[in-house]
Amino acid sequence: MLNVAVLVSGGGTNLQAILDAKAAGGLAHAKIALVLASKPGVYALERAAKAGVPGAVVCRRSYAAPEAFDAALLETLRACRIDVVVLAGFLSILGGAVIEAYPNRILNVHPSLIPSFCGAGYYGLRVHEAALKRGVKVTGATVHLVNEIPDGGRILLQKAVEVLPDDTPETLQKRVMEQAEWQLLPQALDALTAELDRGGESEA
Repeated sequence: MLNVAVLVSGGGTNLQAILDAKAAGGLAHAKIALVLASKPGVYALERAAKAGVPGAVVCRRSYAAPEAFDAALLETLRACRIDVVVLAGFLSILGGAVIEAYPNRILNVHPSLIPSFCGAGYYGLRVHEAALKRGVKVTGATVHLVNEIPDGGRILLQKAVEVLPDDTPETLQKRVMEQAEWQLLPQALDALTAELDRGGESEA
């Protein structure tokens, strides 16, 4: 059983998908050991509390330098003996020290079919605004391993979602969450933790 930390910055809908999967008897190799938020008061911390999962806050604005923020993140993760990190709507970019500490053990869900609409500056509604502006007929979500390149790690799972003619960024965001993100993230976490629990190491 591997200790998993879910890093969040907002409402925590992807976190809830993971918690629901665990409650339903899935994620046999994963213990959700920590929910870490990048700012206080976010609803994701309430979701964690309701599920009996410890919560913590490491606020980016509390640290003058990115390196200090990374050090605080690492200190919190190590104190909870975390084995795998999941970025579930975490809006702070992880620095090299964190990525090096968890090689091929950090998952991220991104609301597009990478390599489309990804990389620096593409997050939240911006991704869906870009997809609609481009006029694509299909978008989706991707779960990938995290490396030093934003959205550049190895792709683990992808799922396509249809773009409808009357979509707004908000309606498209909701459909991508419901039809792709909430399904893919627990699946990818289950596969990664099962592989690592058997003694394997996922490749970058």
